[in-house]
Amino acid sequence: MNVLVSQIMSRRVVTVDMDDRLQVAKDIFDNVKFNHLLVIDEDNQLQGVLSHRDLVRALSPNLGTAAEFVRDTDTLQKRVHQVMSHDPITVAPDIDIKQASQLILKHGIGCLPVLENNIILGIITWKDLLRSFSQA
Repeated sequence: MNVLVSQIMSRRVVTVDMDDRLQVAKDIFDNVKFNHLLVIDEDNQLQGVLSHRDLVRALSPNLGTAAEFVRDTDTLQKRVHQVMSHDPITVAPDIDIKQASQLILKHGIGCLPVLENNIILGIITWKDLLRSFSQA
């Protein structure tokens, strides 16, 4: 039996604007249990993906410590578009999860935004795929 991306994807996606500051993304990641934000432009078109890992790499390791300086907190003022992965690989909702898995492995990425006619329908992550395969 073929399982389609649309059957296991997360339909509730969280987006940020390209010009949002990293502080906005950090606040979101600090309060949720997922690791990817979809980045949109002013026309709600997908422009990139910001992972929690991307964010951590961009921020100073001294944030929130006794060694923190102004230059450390300034890293929170960078814009999302400066740190995000541009031109994300996307999938349609009607491809099977084996194809989605192959794309994630081939490109070494953690998620695939799911689009139809340039409209964001959801997101599928490597964890979603692993969960689906383990339940088969």
